[in-house]
Amino acid sequence: MSLNDPAHLPDGPSPGRADAAAAALPADAAAAALPAHADAVLPGPWGAVLYETRTTHVRAEPRRVFRHRGYLWLVDLDRLPRLPRPLRPLARFLPRDHALHPGTADVRADLARDLAAHGLRPDPAGRVLMLTQARSLGHVFNPLTVYWCRDAAGAPLCTVAEVHNTYGQRHRYLLRPDAAGHAEAAKDFHVSPFLPLDGRYRLLLPEPDGERLRLTVALELPGGRAFTATVSGTGRPAGPAALLRAAARHPFATYAVSLRIRAQGVRLWLRGLPVHPRPRPHSRPRPGEAVRR
Repeated sequence: MSLNDPAHLPDGPSPGRADAAAAALPADAAAAALPAHADAVLPGPWGAVLYETRTTHVRAEPRRVFRHRGYLWLVDLDRLPRLPRPLRPLARFLPRDHALHPGTADVRADLARDLAAHGLRPDPAGRVLMLTQARSLGHVFNPLTVYWCRDAAGAPLCTVAEVHNTYGQRHRYLLRPDAAGHAEAAKDFHVSPFLPLDGRYRLLLPEPDGERLRLTVALELPGGRAFTATVSGTGRPAGPAALLRAAARHPFATYAVSLRIRAQGVRLWLRGLPVHPRPRPHSRPRPGEAVRR
């Protein structure tokens, strides 16, 4: 499912060991979310939350488990953190790192442009939260960025999953999750050379509260579940102490994500897994996709 094919999955994802913990989220998780109205401010001196995270990738065939730790930011697109100058090398939020449309100077406007093209017109007074890695030490790579969009009254409007691959391409999936955050999407963007460009994603993306984070993305192929990724973490209000602690515990975090993904690819290639060629880039990006050469 792309931005022009919203869908939801009321029954939730099929069970699997890798995402059992995510599937066990309490039914009232949405009620524990941060205040949703437009005037609410995220906690901390910078109005943001830092989550120290553990990411787990499980490939079914051949069986392989890959884990790494890092940290993610939860920010309000209308109130992006402004760090003191000495700390800015550790975290910057630049439009070019997230916007899909060239020349866009505002991530929220870029996102609203895509949603409006597909029949959704976000209220300017509605809050949009973004979960992402910030640019750190001159580098950023986000395999997954998630946006939670609400209307001016605080009611959920949609969720957007923005996927980046190692070829410099980006793609957005528009989701209409149920109250617990379950959604489904047809895969239509090339991510891994070791997985085909088909199948369906089953996702669990509840809007996080300020204390815990739990996300699941699973790829289902005709023969069964091929891949599952989970992200879990604990949050604390973002400020100088929290950022320095996270950066010290996970140095060069954005570089490490890129290197680990490539290293895993080399290991799979050495094991003789067939490679699915990358589709030719479109001369013009499809709605919801940016092509970087």
